[in-house]
Amino acid sequence: MEAPPEALAAPAERAGAAAPLAPRARLLPALSAVYRAQLSRAKVARIPLLFVATFQSIGIMVLMRGVVDGGSEARAVVAGSSVLVVAFVALNLLAQYFGQLRAGGGLDHYATLPVPPASVVLGAAAAYASFTVPGTLVTAITGCVLFGLPLAHLWVLAAVVPLAGAALAGLGAALGLLAPRQELATLLGQLGMSAALLLGVLPADRLPGPIAYARDLLPSTYGVEAFAHSFGSHPDWAVIGLDLAVCAAVGVVSLLVATWAYRRAAVSR
Repeated sequence: MEAPPEALAAPAERAGAAAPLAPRARLLPALSAVYRAQLSRAKVARIPLLFVATFQSIGIMVLMRGVVDGGSEARAVVAGSSVLVVAFVALNLLAQYFGQLRAGGGLDHYATLPVPPASVVLGAAAAYASFTVPGTLVTAITGCVLFGLPLAHLWVLAAVVPLAGAALAGLGAALGLLAPRQELATLLGQLGMSAALLLGVLPADRLPGPIAYARDLLPSTYGVEAFAHSFGSHPDWAVIGLDLAVCAAVGVVSLLVATWAYRRAAVSR
């Protein structure tokens, strides 16, 4: 007996209907998954990264010891050198990573995952910034011993490292994602780290006027200032809190720019 037309049409309609897509992951679970994946991926390079970033910053402090004796200049050198460890990883290496990710088609992989773009940027930034914590602490302790500064308020680094790291990581990710070529992303990351070196480590009162204004535009400057103010015998916590608040605001803006750059790069592929 011939099947009714309705029975023949139903399977065809079911076959042609698109399967429902899985719901997009929420931001925090997706961020945690990307962070763990990036952290395990970068473990192989952890020791070289820590050694290079820390050795570089300590070497700069040793060189500056012959020029700077103490006081506010010594505090600026130690604070700037400590945050420079964060800049080396969060700005320089992250710019190279996202430049390589864009050039090698890695963005296509993330684009197929049901995760928010912000979780990709934040997860990678947090993973790279995590490697800076031991190096930053070692650099700060070495600098305090070298210049005779107190160690009592090193706990301020617990706020400086994530806030300055977020600001610099957002800038590094944006540079890597917006650069049209991988080589240009590497160059921009190197230039950004050089700016963090010159504008962050050198005492502000020794910089020429126009360059001193440019220092205020560097995201990590406010983290450096907050850490430098903590070395006094009676730190002005209101000033430190204001510097950290500005650093946090700059970090939010830079991460939003990096998220926009990620969407732009993913759509243009």
